[in-house]
Amino acid sequence: MAIRPIRLFGDPVLRAPSTPVDEIDDGIKALVRDLLDSVEPPGRAGVAAPQIGVGVRAFSYNIDGDIGYVLNPVLVEVSGEPQHVGEGCLSVPGLWHDVLRYPHAKVVGIDLEGDEVILEGDLHDLVAALVAADQAVKLKELASA
Repeated sequence: MAIRPIRLFGDPVLRAPSTPVDEIDDGIKALVRDLLDSVEPPGRAGVAAPQIGVGVRAFSYNIDGDIGYVLNPVLVEVSGEPQHVGEGCLSVPGLWHDVLRYPHAKVVGIDLEGDEVILEGDLHDLVAALVAADQAVKLKELASA
């Protein structure tokens, strides 16, 4: 288990398409431990696997000390009128700006046992922003493919 360094804007792993987690093996278990460790430091709300150098579809979150992860996340629902929200990214340090985010979002994925995980919430919980930010990484991947 380790807090891995955050990859910065320009790193090729941040531009390459992420692959789904097809098999939950010791490598994926170690990745999840590292994602959880890497999201724990103060000021971190979410870390995607590519941000720590691994091109798979996984992210961890830290919302008011509630730390967790999702493998193979899929954004299945957004609702409400998009709102301007201040947002930053660990991979682009020092940059903070307003972005449009839906006030409610729902993502579905799996855990290390292969069981379904549902992460859902309102913007005031930061869940919607985390889900949207992770999906924004996926959209960038598609745009650069």
